[in-house]
Amino acid sequence: MAKIGIIGAGSWGIALAVLLHKNGNEITIWSALPDEITMLKETHEQKDKLPGVKLAEDMIFTTELNEAVEGMDVLVLAVPSPFTRSTSALMKPFVEEGQKIVNVAKGIEEATLMTLSEIIEEEIPQADVAVLSGPSHAEEVGRGIPTTIVVGSKKKETAEYLQNLFMNEVFRVYISSDVLGIELGAALKNVVALAAGIADGLGYGDNTKAALITRGIAEIARLGVKMGCRIETFCGLTGIGDLIVTCASMHSRNRRAGILIGKGASMEEAMSEVKMVVEGVYSAKAGYALANKYNVSMPIVEHVNKVLFENMPASEAVKELMLRDKKIENIDLRQLGENTSVTDW
Repeated sequence: MAKIGIIGAGSWGIALAVLLHKNGNEITIWSALPDEITMLKETHEQKDKLPGVKLAEDMIFTTELNEAVEGMDVLVLAVPSPFTRSTSALMKPFVEEGQKIVNVAKGIEEATLMTLSEIIEEEIPQADVAVLSGPSHAEEVGRGIPTTIVVGSKKKETAEYLQNLFMNEVFRVYISSDVLGIELGAALKNVVALAAGIADGLGYGDNTKAALITRGIAEIARLGVKMGCRIETFCGLTGIGDLIVTCASMHSRNRRAGILIGKGASMEEAMSEVKMVVEGVYSAKAGYALANKYNVSMPIVEHVNKVLFENMPASEAVKELMLRDKKIENIDLRQLGENTSVTDW
């Protein structure tokens, strides 16, 4: 049995708390919101974000960060990506040397273009940081629906420890050392999911969705390989797997926000209607900045930015994507090197 602190009481943090408790672990859940903690203490349910999923009576709920961090074997950092840095800074005084932190949020920091694990390592250098990602809606994990996911860590022993901690008969865990690839796939698929939702809002069909998924993963993989990631990562759970589920499911807040935008809502109106953090909005600018930094063509990400931040009509963005210059579908990404450019692909 391990002592685990869940930092963040949103839907994903709560779903993982339920999973880890069923695996026989001691769970303490922290939230910065007193009303949220009061609700959890009184009802043992996250009624706002994960209704119907009951929490065990012996779980501890607190607004005191030190109570959820000190003495814990593992910390699960489950705050929305825009709050990763600030929360990490608050955690730092309480984190012991070598204490394991598993980041489960998805995003890239716009100002620095750092992934979330890089932010945590910068803010809490004494921590042993890993990531957990893959096609895994909280609504299904909380109900025990079979799910497969990947843990990424620079240390094999850390990855194996976390694999054993999370894995059970309905939650299969793979491990990988390609932490950057996992995080890029996790963050940028949310941008493509916005595009898929926009297409749905415009009334387009399955053909359009399939095109966005396949060309979206091509964009993400091009960037990832240029940044030193493994192509296999983008063919796996945190690449094409996560992209499919996020583009196709109504559990996806990014797809739901995209649908509203496709129907004519502004970005702000869509985010307000969804009532949860739409991670793809925060990752869109960062994704496009990375594309420019590494000289990689990412037309879907580019046009999502135009719709979100430049008031381009969604229908016009689709037209521009369809009428781009003719291209060859495949380039051998394994051969990309200093003398090979992907600018025109």
